[in-house]
Amino acid sequence: MSAKSSSKASQHQARSANNKQNRPVSKSASLKKRTNKSAKISNKSSQKAAASKRNISKSLHPRNKHNHGYDFERLIKAVPSFVKHVKTNDFGHLSIDFADPLAVKALNGAILYSDYDIREWDIPQGFLCPPIPGRVDYLHYIADLIGARAGSKRKVKALDIGTGANGVYPLLGIREYQWQFVASDIDPISLDNVGQIATANSLTATQLQLRQQANADNVFVGVIHADDRFDVTLCNPPFHKSLADAMAGTKRKLANLDANKKAKFGDKAAGQSKAIGNKAAAQAKTKSELNFGGQKAELWCDGGEIKFLSNMINESKQFAFQVRWFTTLVSKSENLKPCKALLAKHKAVQVKQIDMHQGNKITRILAWSFMDAATQKQWLQLS
Repeated sequence: MSAKSSSKASQHQARSANNKQNRPVSKSASLKKRTNKSAKISNKSSQKAAASKRNISKSLHPRNKHNHGYDFERLIKAVPSFVKHVKTNDFGHLSIDFADPLAVKALNGAILYSDYDIREWDIPQGFLCPPIPGRVDYLHYIADLIGARAGSKRKVKALDIGTGANGVYPLLGIREYQWQFVASDIDPISLDNVGQIATANSLTATQLQLRQQANADNVFVGVIHADDRFDVTLCNPPFHKSLADAMAGTKRKLANLDANKKAKFGDKAAGQSKAIGNKAAAQAKTKSELNFGGQKAELWCDGGEIKFLSNMINESKQFAFQVRWFTTLVSKSENLKPCKALLAKHKAVQVKQIDMHQGNKITRILAWSFMDAATQKQWLQLS
């Protein structure tokens, strides 16, 4: 073939390839493309719907019973009266209005009864109503920290600082791990309520002791006795510095609920949620009650979380060899650095930060000990 002919052939092939790339897409190819796109959208919607059904993040502790979300049908079967708070959401799944404090309290009661055999759990109006999955997560992580599992022959002794009227840490710790607890609080109403729940569940004084903190400025002093030995202390400290700060926090929670509902169900449902939230916020202002519950000692203190944590760390040094591990939740990440600096000043031998993930929320456990591993081993043999 001549060079000229070869050149023409090459040009013809190039034009043919170019025409092939730019020719209109056939109806069948176009339909296939649209079908694939629709399948992707459908799959994405299915994943979103499945996520809405769970209610709880997969990132809870592996031993947490609530890793697969709330089984509302089972909860209703266990506690029939709970049904009045349950409704079908826009995805066709059972749920509750998490902006309604009565519904949240009823959910807690049903969970505690069905999953932990805790009966007649209740709290007075206006007291803190904590989410059970997150609270039991704390217990699972500190069980790992101290090397204690359910069924162990040696009984773990734990101290709950600021147990509140709900008493969930000792109640869950006793049921889930068979630990022995001392629960302290400055509020006699809170302690009386926990005592009533303990009596209703036939808990003995060996399983749970209640101690009132007489001095609002103290954390461990006046609660830990000279003959006490605790494997671990735990605390959910008040993280607001004033009532106004606590009210602002409640507004943010309501706004987050509204935003989440809007993302899931659209503007109409979000508007309904917002109306409920505004009503709850108005009630909170007029009655000095918070939508999510909580009295002064539970939610705020002078100086806020950092002041409380500083007092706790300073006092912990006095009980360095009566407690294996001190632990506390830390709500605000900016408080970690000054707390760790204070622990270094007091020469804490071991300091650990444990992050707990619950959806988009990260809650931190700060743990410290004045004993190294060898000293802790000796302590265990003597206690």
